[in-house]
Amino acid sequence: MSRFASGKFAKRISDRSGMAFPYNEMVEEWTGARVHYTEYEPKHPQLEPRPIVQDPQSLQFARSQIANSTCFVGIIGVNSNIFSSIGMQPKTEAKETKLLSLTGNVTVSTS
Repeated sequence: MSRFASGKFAKRISDRSGMAFPYNEMVEEWTGARVHYTEYEPKHPQLEPRPIVQDPQSLQFARSQIANSTCFVGIIGVNSNIFSSIGMQPKTEAKETKLLSLTGNVTVSTS
């Protein structure tokens, strides 16, 4: 069985600074580089992100609402558009915006 020397008189070159340090005072960084303990930098926590936890978005046993509902879709209206402008200057005369929307019967059924 082979054994290694203790290295109490040996020197080793630092991978970071290139200076010679006692062999027994060298440590290994997370990158695999051998550096003196005074040059050691621990791994930053942001290099190992936390696992992504998904937020719950829907119910497990959801059912749609079953109800007769009536919704008014058509609208008749006149709007005075006072926020019209030409470039950065406000417009002095406002144009009327007329809207006419009519819809027949709409039937929605879910099954």
